[in-house]
Amino acid sequence: MAFYNESTGKKIYVVDTTLRDGEQTAGVVFANEEKIIIAEMLSELGVDQLEVGIPTMGGDEKQAIKDIVNRKLKASVMAWNRAVISDIEQSIDCGVDCVAISTSVSDIHIQNKLNKSREWVLENMAKSVEFAKKNGLYVSVNGEDASRADLDFLVEFINVAKQAGANRFRFCDTVGVMGPFDIREKIEYLYSKTNFDIEMHTHNDFGMATANAIAGVLGGANHVGVTVNGLGERAGNAALEEVLMAFKHVYGCDIEVNTKMFREVSEYVSRASGRILPIWKAIVGDNMFAHESGIHADGALKNPKNYECFSPDEVGLQRQIVIGKHSGKAAIVNKFNEYNIELTHDEAAYVLEQVRALSVRLKRSLFDKEIVQIYKRIHH
Repeated sequence: MAFYNESTGKKIYVVDTTLRDGEQTAGVVFANEEKIIIAEMLSELGVDQLEVGIPTMGGDEKQAIKDIVNRKLKASVMAWNRAVISDIEQSIDCGVDCVAISTSVSDIHIQNKLNKSREWVLENMAKSVEFAKKNGLYVSVNGEDASRADLDFLVEFINVAKQAGANRFRFCDTVGVMGPFDIREKIEYLYSKTNFDIEMHTHNDFGMATANAIAGVLGGANHVGVTVNGLGERAGNAALEEVLMAFKHVYGCDIEVNTKMFREVSEYVSRASGRILPIWKAIVGDNMFAHESGIHADGALKNPKNYECFSPDEVGLQRQIVIGKHSGKAAIVNKFNEYNIELTHDEAAYVLEQVRALSVRLKRSLFDKEIVQIYKRIHH
């Protein structure tokens, strides 16, 4: 599904980590069968690479990874590892074609979490990469907490990884502390100094994960990490459906992906994760194409482009004209047209007044049956 970023002339690859980082959401556990179904859906949708779990956990986790590998999907299958040889051995045993080797790169983490030195980090990472490459694997080296790391150390880290044979560097905004302008600048700098493939992996602590993922790609990254619905640690990750639709419609990229599957995939992951899909969710939420406000509903009825940035069927949704407190006469007339009833001017005015009053009393929009009841009162 890789697509071209016209501004940089690069091919961009999509890496989905719903089954690894998404499942690391507090309280979320996917059943093995669900993991397989999600992997199959994402591969069919057109994702380039799936990060499917952590083999060193053993048991069910390892079995699910093996089962996904055995499905022989179009997508590359990646497993996550610490920079530990035994972790990588477990991944090899699962039969994946790609490994992510993750280690902390910020001094905050190196000193307070690892209690080690920068030299130790470089040495350990290089050994792990060399071992993985000897075993014929594609290697992504993950810089955990890269957004808070010293920039010159990151350059050194990437160059050591490159020398050891790594294929790309994953820039992790682990605690979501960067803004899109800074991230673009940092990625431009890292790419200019290393000329190495970079993947964006952004978290949503300040609500900027999608913007940051896109900014990194505009800065020169050629892989973008996402999860369905933005599922992930704490406030989540950059959302697959948001990132891809933004590239398609905001940046005019031909993304070669079956966007019509977005709603179906989002709903399935929502149910499997036990996390509600908010109705206001960008791209796939129920309210994306729901119009109630009189001016908006009237505009959408005259021409959907007035208030819709793309067609609902593009993501597997439908347009809804909602009748409630903020409705206008045009929406009322349109609703009755659906039932082959033509309202007079006076009837429409009466129904609208009653609709608004009932909506306030019930504190919600109205069902069709309630609207019909109001109409019946006119003729009784």
